[in-house]
Amino acid sequence: MRASILALLLAAGLAAPGRAAEAPAGSDALKPMIQSDNLVFNGITRSQDGRLFSPFQRQSPDTGIELGEWRDGKAVPFPDAGWNAWKQGDDPAKAFVAVNAIRIGPDGDLWVVDKGAPGMGAAPLPGGPKLVQIDLARNAVRKVYPLQAATTDKSFIDDFRFNGRSVYLTDAGQPGLIVLDLETGTLRRVLDGHWSTIAQRPLTGQGRVLRDDKGKLLFIHADQLEVSPDGKTFYYQACTGPLYSIETRYLDDDALSDAERATHVKLHAATVATGGTAIDAAGTIYASDTDGLRILKIAPDGTMSTLVQDPRLVWVDAMWIDEQGGLWIPAAQMNRTPTMNGGEASAVKFPTTIYRMQIDAKPLRN
Repeated sequence: MRASILALLLAAGLAAPGRAAEAPAGSDALKPMIQSDNLVFNGITRSQDGRLFSPFQRQSPDTGIELGEWRDGKAVPFPDAGWNAWKQGDDPAKAFVAVNAIRIGPDGDLWVVDKGAPGMGAAPLPGGPKLVQIDLARNAVRKVYPLQAATTDKSFIDDFRFNGRSVYLTDAGQPGLIVLDLETGTLRRVLDGHWSTIAQRPLTGQGRVLRDDKGKLLFIHADQLEVSPDGKTFYYQACTGPLYSIETRYLDDDALSDAERATHVKLHAATVATGGTAIDAAGTIYASDTDGLRILKIAPDGTMSTLVQDPRLVWVDAMWIDEQGGLWIPAAQMNRTPTMNGGEASAVKFPTTIYRMQIDAKPLRN
């Protein structure tokens, strides 16, 4: 299997990140929508009535916000200042410790994953890992789903997707997937330690191998994930690819052994280092290429093409498709932050920018 994966990568010209084609001068299709002179964000989500939210990556301990709503071009702590005021010694179950992913759910609420760990590589704090549901009508937390029962001291709860009563989450620290039953609150780890959830090479960005703030090579395990429009197929990958698939019925069957479940994993596409993804109602996946500074289109049959390539697309992270067929693209520059740049001073070039590109695709909310 691994030999065939390498062959696919080589055939696609994607095995060597440093050899990505030189990006063109820029694309007029990319329209800057939001800019910040001091904040680093790694995602964007938009409600049907046009409200915009982002998760933020604090550049200094105990300083700044974790989740904000964009109002008049400024990020305002959301749902309130209290949820964004966590510092060492506070109760990690009642505030955001380290938000990593957000999205508007199929119910219209804002959902937030908090990995619950105070730093890259740090162990989650007791009560810290959680999925938080926020009522946008009241701008207040509706419910908190604790995730600690499915985590270890190496866990890094990364991202999530909905499929009926199930929420699938990726663990980028302790390689594996987590299935949350929204009705019962029960948690199960699946494909735990399976090779498809394990990063096969260190993280790269702009053709450089990245290191954490202690100088160690970065391996980001199970990370990006999507669910097909019919809810029958789950796609997932380590941050450095490739992209795998498995039928959701095998994730949802709690009577199935993990050994049996693993036999149903398939290679879907020879993706490369990826910051974030989105999927449309036709089943096309959009994935960033953090080395080639481009957005890939992955058809339902796994074939890939380039949607846009632009030197401004530095570490594009979690994208979003709006109801008008626009793809929102946050150029997060995460590879330039100290936690991915060997602990060196931040090399982020402000302003940071969220772009929008009209792709005439319908959104998928599952």
